[in-house]
Formats: sequence, C-alpha cells, structure tokens
Amino acid sequence: MRLIALEEHYRSQRVDAEIGEAGNYFRTTNSAGERMAQQRLSNLTELGERRIADMDSNGIDLQVISHTHPSPEILEPSRAIPLCGRVNDEIAEAVARYPKRFAGFATLPVADPPGAARELERAIKQLGFKGALINGVTQGRFLDDPFFTPLLECAEALDVPLYLHPAPPPEAVREAYFSGLEPGLARILSIAGWGWHAEQGLHTIRLIATGVFDRFPKLQIVIGHMGEMIPFFLERIDSVVTPFTQNLGSSVADYFHNNVHITTSGIFSVPPLYLALQVVGADRIMFSVDYPYSPNEAGRAFLDKLSLSPIDFEKITHVNAENLLKV
Repeated sequence: MRLIALEEHYRSQRVDAEIGEAGNYFRTTNSAGERMAQQRLSNLTELGERRIADMDSNGIDLQVISHTHPSPEILEPSRAIPLCGRVNDEIAEAVARYPKRFAGFATLPVADPPGAARELERAIKQLGFKGALINGVTQGRFLDDPFFTPLLECAEALDVPLYLHPAPPPEAVREAYFSGLEPGLARILSIAGWGWHAEQGLHTIRLIATGVFDRFPKLQIVIGHMGEMIPFFLERIDSVVTPFTQNLGSSVADYFHNNVHITTSGIFSVPPLYLALQVVGADRIMFSVDYPYSPNEAGRAFLDKLSLSPIDFEKITHVNAENLLKV
C-alpha cells in the first residue's frame, strides 16, 4: 500500500528571520503551549533524514510539503514576492534530494494576484510543484473577491489544486469572539481549537455561493481537517443557502461534490471519517497527518482503526492524491 500525506508543513528559517515570533500562532503565555511550540518548531524546519525516518517508521511514502503560517503571504508584495520565491526554492531543493519522498505545494504572494499567478506558474512549470497552499484570508479579503481573479485563472489553466488552510483570525474577530479569556486558552480556541476551522468552512461556502466555480468550473480546491465541519452541516447549508444563490448554475451541495476535496489532517477519530464517506464519498477524501503539528504515529494509528473496503482504503491513502496531484 502506498501512503501519501498532503498537509505536511515546513517553516523556513529565512521566513522566521523576516517575520519573527510576532507571527507565530503557537506562541502563548502558557508554559505547556511554549514547550509544544518549541518541539514542533524543531521538526518544522527540517527537510531531511530526520523527517524521512519519521515517515518510514509510520509507513508514509510521500509527503507534500507546504509552508506553514506565518507565511510570506502575510507580507506586503514587495517583501512577499522574493521571500515566497525563496521558500519555494528551498522546498524544491528538498524535493530534488528526495524525489520519491517529497513533493511541493507553492507558497504565493497572494496580496499581489498577478505576482502570485506568475510564481504559481514558475513553481509548477519549473520546480515541478503539484499546486499551492494558501493560509486564510489575505488582508481581509476572501478568495471570492474579484481581486484574486488572476490567481484563480492561473490555477485553473494549469490544472492544479489550491489547498486552503486556516490562519489566525483578524484582530476584530479575535476581539469579538475570544476576548475575556486566559491568553493561552483564547489563542488556541481562536485557531486549532475551533475558530479557524469555522472560518475556513465559511471561506469555502463563500467560494461556492458567490459563483467562483461558475467562473472557474474546472478549479479544484482542497480543505483539511475532515472538511472543516462542512460535511456535518452540508444538508443544512444546501437547503438554507441555495435558495439565496439563484444566479448559480447548480446547488451549493453540487459544487461541494464537484469542486472540493477534503483531507483527514489532524482529525484521527473514526466517526467523522465515516460521516464524510456518507456525505462526500470516497473519491473526494485524502489522507493527511498535519505533520508536525500532529504526529505521524497518530495518523498511522488512525488508518489502522478503519474498517473500509479495499477499494475505498486505496482511494483515501493514495489513489485520489495520485489522480489529483499527478504523483
């Protein structure tokens, strides 16, 4: 069995130097959180034998590497464009050293959509990357904003997916929803504990409801964390939102089934996967760990708990990724 993991992260030391700890969303006033951050950071910056040994010990054949938040994409274009290029070159160097073990998702200067399109084209055509990963909203804009048309056009033309990953909330959202709590609790609740999954689910629904997939019908996106809560609510979303999208060519659920893929990243409980299989289907689900924020051991143990048909198991572990990413 081949095992491909799609949401596996890296943090460039060059980016660390440029952005610093101000962008580190695991920085908390909680000592346990600080220790967790330091342990993870030591694995985030490594793209060599230690990472591969961890993959080997858990039967992972291929990681698709993407740059974590804080990413150069949060910077203004004059700083983001050269730094995104540097990050992509670093990942490409690792892929060249270990071509059977690593593949890459590009980091893009999304605040400059034409520049992001140029960097995506370079990453795909020159570096051999398999798509791009985008972290959260860009300077308050969701990707449904016409501002991003050059980037979406490019991704569709190149026939590569965009992996949409959550990011920490804007300051106004953080203040409205997460103030009044102990700082460490507020920070984790605003991100991986709840907040950014809700935001990424909203981001995906906005793409559908505003007609992005009518404008770019071949565009494919990937969202992690077992679908960012959408599979659980899809029937409700479809029945309530679709009547307000009369200019669309299809229903919200149809777009979700045709233009969105989900991964298992960071979710290692069996019932959510079985729910996703019933709602989304095995053809649109792919395995991911969310390394190193989640350990490879947890991802492997999760697979070992599943009771699936051999065909569905192969689809989730490697076939779907092979087809989507051409790996």
